[in-house]
Amino acid sequence: MMSDHVSRNIYLEDIPREQAWERFSQVLSDNGLLSPLPAESVPLNLARGRVTAKPIWARRSSPHYHAAAMDGYALRAQSTDGVNDRNPKLLTLDVDCTYVDTGDALPDWSDAVLPVEVVEVIDGGENIRIFQSVPPWHNVRPMGEDIVTTELIIPAGHTIRAIDLGAVAAGGNASIQVVRKPRVAVIPTGSELIPAESDPEPGQIPEFNSLMLAGQLESWGALATRWSIVPDDLERIQQVIHEAAVDHDLVLINAGSSAGSEDFTARAIDAIGQVLVHGVAVRPGHPVILGIIELAASGKTKGKKVPAIGVPGYPVSAALTADIFVQPLLRLWLGQSSSAPPMMEATLTRKLHSTAGDEEHVRVTLGKVKNRWVAAPLSRGAGVISSLVRADGILVVPPGSQGVQAGERVQVRLLRSREELEQTILVLGSHDLTLDLLAQYIAKHGRRLSSNNIGSIGGLIAINRGEAHLGGSHLLDPETGDYNVAYIRKYLPETPTTLVALARREQGLIVQAGNPKGIGTLDDLQREDMRYINRQKGSGTRLLLDHLLNSSKISPETIEGYQHEEYTHLTVATAIASGKVDCGMGIRAAASALGLGFIPMESERYDLVIPTEILHTSLLEPLFAQLNDPEFREAVQALDGYDASVMGDTRSINPD
Repeated sequence: MMSDHVSRNIYLEDIPREQAWERFSQVLSDNGLLSPLPAESVPLNLARGRVTAKPIWARRSSPHYHAAAMDGYALRAQSTDGVNDRNPKLLTLDVDCTYVDTGDALPDWSDAVLPVEVVEVIDGGENIRIFQSVPPWHNVRPMGEDIVTTELIIPAGHTIRAIDLGAVAAGGNASIQVVRKPRVAVIPTGSELIPAESDPEPGQIPEFNSLMLAGQLESWGALATRWSIVPDDLERIQQVIHEAAVDHDLVLINAGSSAGSEDFTARAIDAIGQVLVHGVAVRPGHPVILGIIELAASGKTKGKKVPAIGVPGYPVSAALTADIFVQPLLRLWLGQSSSAPPMMEATLTRKLHSTAGDEEHVRVTLGKVKNRWVAAPLSRGAGVISSLVRADGILVVPPGSQGVQAGERVQVRLLRSREELEQTILVLGSHDLTLDLLAQYIAKHGRRLSSNNIGSIGGLIAINRGEAHLGGSHLLDPETGDYNVAYIRKYLPETPTTLVALARREQGLIVQAGNPKGIGTLDDLQREDMRYINRQKGSGTRLLLDHLLNSSKISPETIEGYQHEEYTHLTVATAIASGKVDCGMGIRAAASALGLGFIPMESERYDLVIPTEILHTSLLEPLFAQLNDPEFREAVQALDGYDASVMGDTRSINPD
C-alpha cells in the first residue's frame, strides 16, 4: 500500500475544486507524475496537432540564395541610374543583363530585377531597351528574407498547425521532437450498460460516455483506449483497472463513483492504491474520485504509479469532470502552458438558484440582441446530454453565492467562437417542431438558430427585456378567438412588433397507442384511473387547456397530474409513451412521432413574434428566405397535423 502524505480515504465529502486539485496534483508531483512526458521524433507529415517537446531552430535560411521575385531581367541596379521614359537605355542580353523566372537564383554580379512588362526586346533578342531605373535589391528575395539559419521557428510547448509545417520544412527540418501523446484508458462500468448501437430494454442504458470522453481526450492531444463494458463486480473492475494501468498514463473509470451498493470504483482504486478525494463541491460532477494506483511489486512495471479518476456516470457530469480535472493534467504532461479560456460578459435572462457550498457550472445559449450579449440558461440536469450540444458557453456560479439574478452581468466561458455567435438568431418562447426544421435550413445560409423553450409568455417577456431576437407564440385570446395579438399588447405595450405566421397546427389530447383508457373528451381527465401530464405555466398549450377546461366547467383540481409539468410537446409525448402517464395536451405531430393516439381539440396558429426594428436586418434575411422557400414549406406541410398555407403572413402590432 502507498505511503503518501494523504493518510486517509475521503468518501463523498464536499471538497472545494481548488483544494481537490491541489491534493491530487501534490501527490502526483511527489511521485514525479506532473512533468512533461518523454519526447519522440516524428516526420513532418505526422506532426500536425502534436506539441513540440523542444524548440525548433532553422537548419538553413529561406530562401537560401538571392532569388528573383518576379519574371524579368537580372541586372546591376547601378546600370539603370538616370533611366526614365524620356531617357531610355539599351542593355546587351547576357552581358549587361540576363533573363530570370520567378524563383531563379540571381547571378552573383546582379542585385536587382527589372520586370519583363517594362522592358522592350529589340534587335532580334540581342538587346533590351529599358525605360525606368530600379534601386538595389528591388524585386529580389534576398537570402534569409523569410528565415535565417539558427533562427527560432517554433518554441517548445507549441501545438503544430498546418501552416507551421511549411515554416519548419523551409528551415530544413524533416522531423521534429514532440511530446509523446498521453495514453489514457477509458473504462465504462455498470451491469445496466449495453453497447450504444443496441436497442435497450427498460432498465438498460446505452453506453456512450466512453465515446464522448475519448473524443474529448483526443481533441486535447491524448491517445484514448476505450475498454469494453465492465459489469458491477468489484474484483473484475479492480482487475481491469490494473490491466489498463500497465500500458497507460491515466485511467478513467466511468460510473460507479457514488456511494451506492453497486458503486465499486472507490473501493477498486483503494484496493490497489489510494483514494485521495471522493466528492468535490462541483455540480454537476459532485461524486468524482481522484486517486493513484500502484502496480504489482514485480515485473517490468514494478512500482509504476498511475493516476486514476472516477468519472461520474451522468453524461454532463462526465464531460465536466474531464474539463476540470483531466484537461489540466494533460496540458501539464504535454508541456503546454495554462491558458485562460475565451470569456464573454453577458446579461443573464433568468434567475439562477445556487446549491449552498457548491460551485455550479451552468450551460447557456448566447445571442447578441441590440448590441448586447445575453445568456439564456439551459437545463441543469446532469443527464441532459443534449444541453452540451446546444450550449454556447459555461457560466460558473461560485460556491457560497445565493445564485444569480435575472439581468445580472455574468462572465461566460465560450464553447463557440464569437464569429459563430455573431451569426446566431436567438429564439426564446414556445416549443415547436418547425423551429428545428428552420434551424436545419438556415444553417445553409451561414446562420445558426438557437432556441430555448420557456413558453409563449416567457418569450414575450424576454423580447420585451431585449433578451431574444424573436419568440415563438401561440396564445389564444378566449374573448376574440385570435392568437397572440392581445398578449403582445399586454407584454410588449410599447414595442412595435410584427407577427409572422409559421404554420397552423392541431392541438389535442395525446394518449397511449390504441387509447386503452378510452379517452374521448376532457371530462375523462377527471376519472380516478387517469394520470395527466401538463405543460408549464405561461405556455400556450397550458393556456389553451385552461380555456377549454373553463369552457367545460371542469376544475383543474379534479385532474390527477395537473401540477405535473413538462416543457415541450415531445417530452409530454415521451412521458405517455413510457407509461408514466395516460394523457397530456400537445400537438398531433408529437403524438405521431412516438406512435401514440391523438384526440384533436383545436387548430391553432403558431407565430414568430419579432420586434419590428430588427425585422429587416441582415441577421434575419435567411430566415425570411426560408419562409418563401417551397422546399421548406413542403417540409413543414409534411409534419402530421400542420398546415403551412399561412406561412409568411404578417401583422403589425403597436405600430409607431
